Amino acid sequence: MDIDHDRIDDAVLALLYLGLHDGGRTWKGFDWEAMNRLHEKGLISDPVGKAKSVIFTEDGERRSKALFHEMFCKK
Repeated sequence: MDIDHDRIDDAVLALLYLGLHDGGRTWKGFDWEAMNRLHEKGLISDPVGKAKSVIFTEDGERRSKALFHEMFCKK
């Protein structure tokens, strides 16, 4: 199976918007590889560590919100 990791990353980033709390933090309960790729793309803080959440970068939060609305909101 040929997986499009960029599309997976977009879906994870969009779903991370659901867990948004405390000024840019979001719960990190998703696939570790996807979370690491989002960090490498500069969209979230480093997911490695004991914290149960990560912090969106400014661009990451903006993109997460846009993807969430595009993928999951009724038109």
